[in-house]
Amino acid sequence: MPEPIARRRELGVFLRSRRERITPAEAGLPPTGRRRTPGLRREELALLAGISATWYTYLEQGRDVRASGQVLASLAAALRLDTAERDHLFRLAGSERTPGPPGPERVAAEAAAVPSLLQPAPAYLIDATYEVLSHNDAAVTLFPFLAGPEQSRNFARWVFLDPAARHAVVDWESEARGLLARLHTLAARRPGDPRFARLVEELHAGSAQVRRWWPRYDVQERHGGRKRLRTADGRMGEYAYTAFHLAGRPDHTLVVYASAARP
Repeated sequence: MPEPIARRRELGVFLRSRRERITPAEAGLPPTGRRRTPGLRREELALLAGISATWYTYLEQGRDVRASGQVLASLAAALRLDTAERDHLFRLAGSERTPGPPGPERVAAEAAAVPSLLQPAPAYLIDATYEVLSHNDAAVTLFPFLAGPEQSRNFARWVFLDPAARHAVVDWESEARGLLARLHTLAARRPGDPRFARLVEELHAGSAQVRRWWPRYDVQERHGGRKRLRTADGRMGEYAYTAFHLAGRPDHTLVVYASAARP
């Protein structure tokens, strides 16, 4: 499927997912009795955004129509989008330049060597599909799957398809939801990239949680934070982690961990 068509369809799916999560009461609309549609109707959202209901329908159907920045801002306000969701809407609508599908992932030797230079702090380098491009020995202590075959070193597959992840990641559900939201964000920006299609298909096939959560269309940018992890011997620790994007390869992210200081 050509990328422009795929992107328009993705925009329509995103708009519908956000429209259906807002109730008329939340939008300040009067009750209208029994409703067959969850959330707002298309014409109700169009009214709130101050645009034509027919034109909005075309936009949600993925037709070849162009939304101005003003219209997108009105939709974002009517849909009550947060910052990440608003940015995602603008990117899908083509109001911000987005890169086309990348070729095979390559990482410069100098960049691949950075995690080793950061030893003993656990560190790894990942691409947009959560493939681990390089890591140091300290990272293996926290994430033993990194010691496995190279083709198995993918954080998304590990979190959702490897039962060991539920033992290692203490707050598994919230962490897994966040990872899936970030993957959804990245996949939507690369609608013509078969790597994302394969990964998402594999996750759907192997994880009931992915099948349930993916249609919610939660989106999130990569960021730092805190995470509770449990090592193989059962010891639990809290870690602060920071994410750095590589210059010239913003989809490549260096993640560095450190023991979190207790307040």
